[in-house]
Amino acid sequence: MSLVLAMLAAVLLDAWLGEPRRFHPLVAFGRLAHRIESCAYGDRRSAGVLAWCLAVVWPVVAVLFVAVVAAPWLRFVLDVVLLYLAIGLRSLGEHAMPVAQALRDGHLAEARATVGRMVSRDTDVLDASQVAAAASESVLENGNDAVFGALFWFVLLGAPGAVLYRLANTLDAMWGYRTPRYGRFGWMAARADDVLNFLPARLTALSYGLLGDAQRAWRCWRTQAAAWDSPNAGVVMAAGAGALGVQLGGAAPYDGVWESRPDLGEGNPPGADTIVRALRLVRRAVVLWLLGVLALGWLWPGGLHA
Repeated sequence: MSLVLAMLAAVLLDAWLGEPRRFHPLVAFGRLAHRIESCAYGDRRSAGVLAWCLAVVWPVVAVLFVAVVAAPWLRFVLDVVLLYLAIGLRSLGEHAMPVAQALRDGHLAEARATVGRMVSRDTDVLDASQVAAAASESVLENGNDAVFGALFWFVLLGAPGAVLYRLANTLDAMWGYRTPRYGRFGWMAARADDVLNFLPARLTALSYGLLGDAQRAWRCWRTQAAAWDSPNAGVVMAAGAGALGVQLGGAAPYDGVWESRPDLGEGNPPGADTIVRALRLVRRAVVLWLLGVLALGWLWPGGLHA
């Protein structure tokens, strides 16, 4: 029960406060990662492994130590605060809803500028449907990256697990690129994120399917996910698009070049309502996860961490 209460408290705290405005620990972690990169960088995998360990291991060990020695009430507070800092459910809505509203109002230029804060593609050449697709894809993918991944590792390993996941995910966003600079150095960051997201991504996809068009979600997952360049993002977005009954994916512009991408989902072209429905799907899935963890606690008393 304490596990569910900690998760519920963290989700409610996120809904109430959102991400910290003045100081977020991940901002400080990002600065630390930049310093580590400047000192440890080398165009080889071993340098990236060393840098990743220097950035991640000591914060996780510190949280683990506090969790072990702290009194139960303090451990509960630590769980709530660190999980709250690791998730970004409200932030998804704060980024996506202005895009939907701008599309509804017919303000395409505003929608393009707003969705540009969510995705890395060139948004100034997108039409309204492509803007809606970009925002919807981001919501579905970040449902896993910003919410369910942290929840999964919290259930498994407590606060240290949530911190491990969030820091690894942050390093993947910083170093996990197939570019001349990060192709070798960022290998560890990319692979660690892939491993940590393998199970959460599939549980997220399953949740999307259960709460939407299950048959279509499963069909899209089975036939489309493997074609995506990410082993986890493809699963999440294919199942999510199928659950919503919309067509996502397809060609998108990056650095002035339109790149071919596989189709995701099937059905109608996306619009402003698709973004809203994607957000609703993620929020309903959070409720499903809370109920699922509560059920696990009843069926397996003592099996989940206190």
